[in-house]
Order: sequence, then C-alpha cells, then structure tokens
Amino acid sequence: ECEIFLCAPPVHSSLVGFQIFSVRMSGVIRRVIFSKLAPMVVGSPYNQAVQAGQTVYVSGVLGLNCETMKLVEGGAVKEAEQALQNLGHILTAADSDYSKVVKNTVFLDNIEDFAAVNEVYKKYFKEPFPARSCFQVAKLPLGAKVEIETIALSGTVTDVKS
Repeated sequence: ECEIFLCAPPVHSSLVGFQIFSVRMSGVIRRVIFSKLAPMVVGSPYNQAVQAGQTVYVSGVLGLNCETMKLVEGGAVKEAEQALQNLGHILTAADSDYSKVVKNTVFLDNIEDFAAVNEVYKKYFKEPFPARSCFQVAKLPLGAKVEIETIALSGTVTDVKS
C-alpha cells in the first residue's frame, strides 16, 4: 500500500512549475532468495535466505557439496571453504556479495578449529570486516563441523569511515 502526495508550490514561489513529491510506504517488500548453485533445502521448514527491504537474512550454511548434498571431506577447513562458497551463491541471488555482509555468526563443533577457520574466513571478507560472533556448539546438522549464518545488504551499499 502506497500513498503519494503531490503539492504545487505557492503562486508567489520562484519554484513555479515544480512539484514536491512525498511518498509514504506502508510495509516492506519481503522475498524468498534461492540459488540453484547452493545446496537445496530439503524437508525442512526454512529457505536459503529471506530478503526484507535491503536486508538479506541467510539461514545457516553448511559445507555441503551442491550436487551430492553431502558434507565435503577434509574437516573444518574444507567445510568452511565450501560453506563460504555456498554463501557467495546465495548472496549473488540476492544482489549482494561478501563486501555487503554486515554480520556473520559462525558455529563450530570444536572451538579448537577457530584459528584454521579464521584463515579461510579472511579469504572472503576484507576491510571493513563485518561484525561476527563465533560459538562452539554441541552438535551441528548432518554432523557438520562448521555452519555460517549471515545478515547482508542488497543493492548499492556505500561504506563510510567514521
């Protein structure tokens, strides 16, 4: 629902012939994001990502091979690499990319993998780095070692130094 107000300037104004537009939107556009290049969501009640306005909320991404739907072999480092590649495909489907990520939450099944996963992470995220949290959890889906959940922006984003 959208209301548009058109106002003509006062007759004595030097702006004769111009109109002032005021647009008031009620509600936000929400859409489901899906990339065929990332693992499909099968049998679970969630989507790869949901976009609300310019904000993209990406569900937890695992290091799954898109074709086999199995975790890649090689431990936390290989899973992190694959998860971040999968994330990139989802971001692209939302008109976003790694540079537009504002927050990541990384879940590890073993916090001892933090340093190694961090090295992989640094290949994908450059300054200004997104905010990030990292937690060790008791167990991840499918026995994964790494899961990454993301909030990003879509469209044109301008970084400003404070």
